[in-house]
Amino acid sequence: MSNLFLIMFLVSFVAIVAGVIKPSLAIIRWGEKRNRKKVFVTYGLLLVVAFSLLTITGCTADEANANSNISDSENQEQNISTNEQNNTNTPSVEGNMEVHFLDVGQADSILIKAPTGENMLIDAGNNGDSDLVYSYLKEQNVERLNAVIGTHPHEDHIGSLDTVINNFSVEKVYMPKASSNTKTFKDVLTSIKNKGLKVTTPTPGDTFNLGEAKCTILAPNSSDYDDTNNYSIVLKVQYGNNSFLFTGDAEDVSENEMLSKGYDLKADVLKAGHHGSESSTTESFLKVASPKHAVICVGKDNKYGHPDNVVLERLKSNNINVYRTDESGTIVVTSDGQNITIDKNASVIKVNAPPVENVETKDIQTTNEEKVQEPEPAPTNNEITVYITNTGSKYHLGDCGSLKKSKIPISLEDAKNQGYGPCGRCHPPQ
Repeated sequence: MSNLFLIMFLVSFVAIVAGVIKPSLAIIRWGEKRNRKKVFVTYGLLLVVAFSLLTITGCTADEANANSNISDSENQEQNISTNEQNNTNTPSVEGNMEVHFLDVGQADSILIKAPTGENMLIDAGNNGDSDLVYSYLKEQNVERLNAVIGTHPHEDHIGSLDTVINNFSVEKVYMPKASSNTKTFKDVLTSIKNKGLKVTTPTPGDTFNLGEAKCTILAPNSSDYDDTNNYSIVLKVQYGNNSFLFTGDAEDVSENEMLSKGYDLKADVLKAGHHGSESSTTESFLKVASPKHAVICVGKDNKYGHPDNVVLERLKSNNINVYRTDESGTIVVTSDGQNITIDKNASVIKVNAPPVENVETKDIQTTNEEKVQEPEPAPTNNEITVYITNTGSKYHLGDCGSLKKSKIPISLEDAKNQGYGPCGRCHPPQ
């Protein structure tokens, strides 16, 4: 368009100049006085209009170019800002963090080793696993545990925790606000007393660091549960861009609480809850956590039927890789902050008994300032009270959620003599 206005301007200008230089030109009949005014008006007006339009279009084009340059500059700045933001959100870590899922049968014990030398132990297997857990930690050159977590007071999670606390330097012990009258639980409290430590009861949202790894507490979210499993401490560990979710024996009640709270449950690796029990690792929980890998800590041919086929099918339908300690033995997962590698049968544990320690008993207070009493001698089976229902075939602990409709006290010895078996949810003494 500006080119057309330029042509109009040039034609008008040439016509006027030609008329002045040679008035006799026939094309404009400039020489005739009666036409001079008409020529000035016609070509002069055309000249002014063309010049004005040419000026306007030129300014508009310049402005458009300027705006285009500004827009390009803004886009470039926005891209830089986005890149800077992405770089800010990407944690930078150095070295490999290792997560060891120990093969302790129908129990849990997980060792996390930071490349900067910090160590954390989540649970410590059954009472009978003390030599195994002790030996494995020694093989891994563990001398100090910066954090020890007893997810909940069931024997298959805290059974050997007293041995660990007695034989290693421990910085902090985390346990939920849940108690038990078992000798196992009292032994753990005694070991804590002997080290002059105190129990830290975490709340959801609490965080602490293990080297460059960030650890966030996600559960328990209530103070009272029918099932002790739901008191389990749930912990998310973020290392660089990789994340791990450790759920103890948390069941659907606890999982639903975490979902309703809107917690960040996204994880690359999920420790499946309660050894693969049907009451844990729900479909809705899996959808939000969206793990690539799941590890099930479970005993071979266990009497509870763990892992449940329903859970295995859930994991399969969500395209989650499944690793089981009953099939693969100890499993070691390594993260460099960006990538994850999984090594099955990573370590053969050479069992050595821990040294016997005679430690003078000291006082210790839990976070609610309650004094811990000395444990009493373990009661006999005839002295242990368990509970049965009118129609069930299992015996239970007093706080088991299966006792809602009926709760009949009976000695452990009588329950076993009458053919009752241990409940797979509350794990009563055997």
